[in-house]
Amino acid sequence: MAVRLGFLVMLEAKEGKGPELGDFLRSGRDLALAEAGTVTWYAFRVDETHYAIFDTFETEDERTAHVNGPIAQALTKAAPDLLASEPVIQPVDVIAAK
Repeated sequence: MAVRLGFLVMLEAKEGKGPELGDFLRSGRDLALAEAGTVTWYAFRVDETHYAIFDTFETEDERTAHVNGPIAQALTKAAPDLLASEPVIQPVDVIAAK
């Protein structure tokens, strides 16, 4: 496996919506499992209102498929209710992994 690409997605929940955002992210795990090209997918809480996703891919085609896939579509649909601001989606290059 040559994981070399990823996304770091930063999310800020609306006031009082942190637990709902956490639940939403937990439900995204099943969608990530169904994506053959997504090697790893982590969703985590930074604090009461800040959450993030980090995922990895072997190829640019797999990363592109993911950002256009069901998780991104679900986030776009849920964003107006859950998020205080637009998600910050940062493509990254993985330089080391274990």
